[in-house]
Amino acid sequence: MKKWITVVTYNKVFGAPDSLIKTAILFFLFSCAVQAQATLNSPAIPVFSSGQDGYACFRIPAILHLNNGDLLAFAEGRKKGCSDTGDIDLVMKRSTDDGASWGPLQILWDDKDNTCGNPAPVVDARTGHIVLLSTWNLGEDREPQIIDQTSKDTRRVFMLRSQDQGLSWSRPREITKKVKQADWTWYATGPGSGMQVQDGPHTGRMLIGCDHIEAGTKKYFSHVIYSDNGGRRWKLGGSSPKDQVNECEVAELSNGRLMMNMRNYDRHQRSRQTMISTDGGASWSQQKHHPELIEPICQGSLHRHGNLLLFSNPASSEKREKMTLKISEDDGLSWPMSLLLHAGPAAYSDLVSITDQKLGCFFEAGTKSPYEQLVFQLIELQPVGKANK
Repeated sequence: MKKWITVVTYNKVFGAPDSLIKTAILFFLFSCAVQAQATLNSPAIPVFSSGQDGYACFRIPAILHLNNGDLLAFAEGRKKGCSDTGDIDLVMKRSTDDGASWGPLQILWDDKDNTCGNPAPVVDARTGHIVLLSTWNLGEDREPQIIDQTSKDTRRVFMLRSQDQGLSWSRPREITKKVKQADWTWYATGPGSGMQVQDGPHTGRMLIGCDHIEAGTKKYFSHVIYSDNGGRRWKLGGSSPKDQVNECEVAELSNGRLMMNMRNYDRHQRSRQTMISTDGGASWSQQKHHPELIEPICQGSLHRHGNLLLFSNPASSEKREKMTLKISEDDGLSWPMSLLLHAGPAAYSDLVSITDQKLGCFFEAGTKSPYEQLVFQLIELQPVGKANK
């Protein structure tokens, strides 16, 4: 059987022409033939723009849809430039209209000249409480020094909580000893949002994809941390069997398994790596490259939306450009639908479900550089009736 997806895009951001671009994409299913329409009928909305609100640069997007319908967009506010090092704050904006407009910037964590970054939020669907994981280091310590263990301090892991839909937040609480092994040097939460298991024996478990470097080998690995009590306490889960992977996100598959999708550092194979967990993230196996998901070595987002598995990243093997949404209906075995969201420079992204028919992508984009803005693109999925068999 066949399903037709008609994609209609309209984009004025970064000088795109005022025209409608229609693309028909055909892919095969094991179900009744249904016709549907995925529509981008509004421009991508700038959420954070470099040089505004006292920050030279904004990077590292993460986004949540709350129980009350609001969207929260998190980012790093970098004071002096786009460098990963230095004075970096955790910041947030709120939308109450599905991303059409965004409120004022809120500073969630400002530790003077130090780095407070890698926002990785997750919301408990049962209580509505939000947990925001983050990593910290001294502003003067750089990643190579931390890896070589010549820095003054190291990377530490912290948690912030909100019980009122993100209106107020707890003070950052350090959880490093619970989730970081003693022989790990570099460490990063996310970046991007976490997830909560919906079905099976681990229902309610929250998971955050993370990465680390071993002191002895100096090799990158991906891992998860998880909480079984609404994010109050966190534990260290399993790590990737092989190295050369780091920034990652986790999504639940239709049969209760979990999939991790990871940034790949193997320069001979410019494609994402994935692996599977059958025990709620306690261990991982089946690590492999996925040739359909090409990348220029960059972060990407993996997200479950109903019976669809979604993935976004700069779909180029050469450089950070062409922010693309890909859709799978077979738990990531194949990705037959591809939708270009932004043709120019683009980098990190995070996907979010809003309703059954609406989802969003929050990503870094620009005309000359990927780091000019963090923008939000609304994507609508609309069934339009059944097609002939």
